[in-house]
Amino acid sequence: MEILSFRTPGLGDQTYLLTHEGKGVLVDPQRDIDRFLRAAADRDVELRFVLETHLHNDYVSGGEQAALRTGAELVLPAAAAPAYRHTPAFHLEEISGDDGLAIRPIHTPGHTPEHTSYLVLIDGEPTAVFSGGSLLVASAGRPDLLGTARARTLARLQYGSLRRLAALPPQVELFPTHGEGSFCTASGAGRYTSTIGDEIGTNPLLAIDDADRLADELLAAPMPIPAFYAYMGPANTLGVPPMPAIEVPELAVADVPDDAHVVDIRPRKAQAEGFLPGSVGIEEGTDFGSWAGWLLPYGSPLVLVAERGQDVAEAVTQLARIGIDSVRGVVRDLGPAATARFELVDLTAFVALVERPDAQVLDVRMPNERAAVRLGGAVERFLPELVAEGVPAELDRDRPVLVACGSGRRAAIAATLLARQGYRAVVLNRAGIPDVVAAKAARHAA
Repeated sequence: MEILSFRTPGLGDQTYLLTHEGKGVLVDPQRDIDRFLRAAADRDVELRFVLETHLHNDYVSGGEQAALRTGAELVLPAAAAPAYRHTPAFHLEEISGDDGLAIRPIHTPGHTPEHTSYLVLIDGEPTAVFSGGSLLVASAGRPDLLGTARARTLARLQYGSLRRLAALPPQVELFPTHGEGSFCTASGAGRYTSTIGDEIGTNPLLAIDDADRLADELLAAPMPIPAFYAYMGPANTLGVPPMPAIEVPELAVADVPDDAHVVDIRPRKAQAEGFLPGSVGIEEGTDFGSWAGWLLPYGSPLVLVAERGQDVAEAVTQLARIGIDSVRGVVRDLGPAATARFELVDLTAFVALVERPDAQVLDVRMPNERAAVRLGGAVERFLPELVAEGVPAELDRDRPVLVACGSGRRAAIAATLLARQGYRAVVLNRAGIPDVVAAKAARHAA
């Protein structure tokens, strides 16, 4: 038996391909299924099962399409009841494969009500468990993604599910879908796979011996929920069409549709030197799709701005993974239309600006980041809240806004959002608020 892992860093998720005696089991596939099917073909593996642990909240699934393409048997939790053909997985009712392979569903509600983990048995011996969003490495899946009203009930259910999985033999390998970098995870551990025995010894949530205490822990510090998550569950319930074409036409600025939202994916330095007024700058990176889905009206027409020679296929793929198939084209040359600007500065220059008496600083980090390190006097508003709630009223348009996050990535995005409202932004580049706090303390101590 071999288990291949396909990590999608921007979403913090993993898809798995188990191979055994020429047969394959694909677990929690994302929408861009060609990469998984190529891996199976390269190993001369026939896909036998496609398993879904739950109706995902953070991406649209490729499970149905993978099964249709290959003839594999699609298995979903019985309680999921999606609107397409599948084999329902019932608690402890084994699904037989070939050559000694069997799949034993284990109902593990908590992340979602229908959530089901899958224990793999080879010749009757428990070998591996695909735990989806239930037991994770040093953590557990979030119970609050379906709303605060149900969060405590799901958190209490998660307690029983974690205990159920912890009762498996200690040598059983653990393969979660969610991990570090996923907003479906209660916390991050920096590792992606484990064993049941290792989790019993090191996972702090398994040391909690009461359902209400676990619920208190899971719900103690609520994490933000990306806006696009609201669309993922319904899409995965009703079914998702195949991936769209990732090639998009090139457009001139004059050809950008009036109803399109323009997203600038160029490096932040290029954006700072000039971008299209009204556009949102999201430098291409592993989390591009997540930020675009969070900050822009879901499903609205999009036009990308890219440098000449810059490959936009990855950006289009990331958008498609969350069900956004509305990219109308790409602009490669803004010409004289690039009249909006912001300034990038290094840590030394930023600290000098912060210490001016008229300085106004905007911290766009997440609440948990701010709780760990705060910059006194800074105005605090998490990046997506600049869209949902607007620019904080205490910021003065007549003075530069010094914007910082943890690295400069979110601050640069914020700069383009501020520009839309008539603010001049100065962005701390390649450093963050903790660096500013440490540098200020060092200066004052000298």
